[in-house]
Amino acid sequence: MTKRKTRHVVSNPDGGWSSKKGGADRASKNFETKKEAEKYSRDLSRKEGSELIIHGKDGKIQRSDSHGNDPCPPKDKN
Repeated sequence: MTKRKTRHVVSNPDGGWSSKKGGADRASKNFETKKEAEKYSRDLSRKEGSELIIHGKDGKIQRSDSHGNDPCPPKDKN
């Protein structure tokens, strides 16, 4: 079983928002707005073929988008 690749948009404790590769300690890039972080992260996620996971200010997952091999594709896509 292969480990899935992920990219996360998370709130930065110093202010703003960050794009982080799954499992990374440091952010790839920091942004002033969540919208900017999402756009950058979505572009990278498509290039990487990874899953994009968007977090809220509280750290909880708000939504996710798969840009690679989805381990749980919708039933109507089989």
